[in-house]
Amino acid sequence: MSVAALIERKVRDGLTVAHLSLENESHMHSGPATESHFRLVVVSPDFDGLPLVRRHQRIYALVAAELAGPVHALALHTLTPQEWAARGGETAASPQCRGGSKAG
Repeated sequence: MSVAALIERKVRDGLTVAHLSLENESHMHSGPATESHFRLVVVSPDFDGLPLVRRHQRIYALVAAELAGPVHALALHTLTPQEWAARGGETAASPQCRGGSKAG
């Protein structure tokens, strides 16, 4: 199973998910790794009343094994369904890599 599939499965198993988007952004970064940088958008009613740091901690706990291994970076966008609707179903794009051979 791919790293992306593992992350998605673990998040879906651990939270009530209204929307999930997982993008492999490894191509935007230096180095040979093909599944090392991801952007994860999770919309869940489980985030209601939780500050941003607690939302992120919930995700980190679910994918701890991947973060300890092949995943170098995980950009998180954690929203409640109301926040997602207020943003029109959009989140900010990830910035370009500023290190290694991709520096600009």
